[in-house]
Amino acid sequence: MTQTTSGPAAAGGATAPPLVSLRGVQKHFGDLHVLQDIELDVSPGEVVVVLGPSGSGKSTLCRTINRLETIDEGEIRIDGEVLPTSGPGLARLRAEVGMVFQSFNLFAHKTVLENVTVAPIKVKKESKKDAEARATALLERVGVANQAHKLPAQLSGGQQQRVAIARSLAMRPKVMLFDEPTSALDPEMINEVIEVMTGLAQEGMTMIVVTHEMGFARRTADRVVFMDAGRILEVRTPEEFFSAPETERAQDFLSKILAH
Repeated sequence: MTQTTSGPAAAGGATAPPLVSLRGVQKHFGDLHVLQDIELDVSPGEVVVVLGPSGSGKSTLCRTINRLETIDEGEIRIDGEVLPTSGPGLARLRAEVGMVFQSFNLFAHKTVLENVTVAPIKVKKESKKDAEARATALLERVGVANQAHKLPAQLSGGQQQRVAIARSLAMRPKVMLFDEPTSALDPEMINEVIEVMTGLAQEGMTMIVVTHEMGFARRTADRVVFMDAGRILEVRTPEEFFSAPETERAQDFLSKILAH
């Protein structure tokens, strides 16, 4: 197993402190041990793509990083601070961790613009004017500014997911989590979401991405994390992972995925 869990070195050769750090993380669902001895550091500006078969623990790992799932043992730190279990501290740290889900989770009764401004206004106490100005810029950035006054149901799936990304960015997160963001989309809509995510990566956003999009992983990831049965089996560069996976489980996974 590859032991490298920390990200790329910062300029000058020193390693930047991790923005996200998981140490000895354990998680059970009843008798099922879904996360086992998870050790992972993600550096500022790094894009980490988490791959693995269904049921390997990928989404659970993603959801523990902003405490949508609790952990049984271990420690998770965001920018050096231990992630609290509850209270105002959790709300504050959670605001620094944006999350984009498989389902878009937009407020059906609110317009696109309202979806993007509601959290900055209510949580960060921004003025409506400032929140709307930033939301408009973000909607422009993800290519749906012309949809600002529509309801989510009037948008395509790809447009809704891009609104969901803009909504997360509106909170100015330090890190973005993507949990299978394209898996609910029709094939022709996947690329428009991948393009937005690729742009974020190029701009230096720290990202942890659970996905089955191998092209995105190859092109955009700094490191690939391969999971199976709740464990991290490999942490490698995309070139290393896709050309010469170390474990038999990863070899088997890739032979099935890349054959299609």
